[in-house]
Amino acid sequence: MTEAKKTRKPGRPKLPRGESKGKFLRVRVTSEELRGFEKAAKQGGKSVSEWSRGILNATIGD
Repeated sequence: MTEAKKTRKPGRPKLPRGESKGKFLRVRVTSEELRGFEKAAKQGGKSVSEWSRGILNATIGD
């Protein structure tokens, strides 16, 4: 008798409780601003989301 293989769901596995970022902050920017943000993020080796989160957290002293 053979065991049935468990099928994997598509996509990445769920993160453990408390590790996901479940809220969104939507901000409208100009094309020029976005290019500047992308350039700054790339220079820091980060995504635009990581870069902007770091800037915002630094502003509030977190």
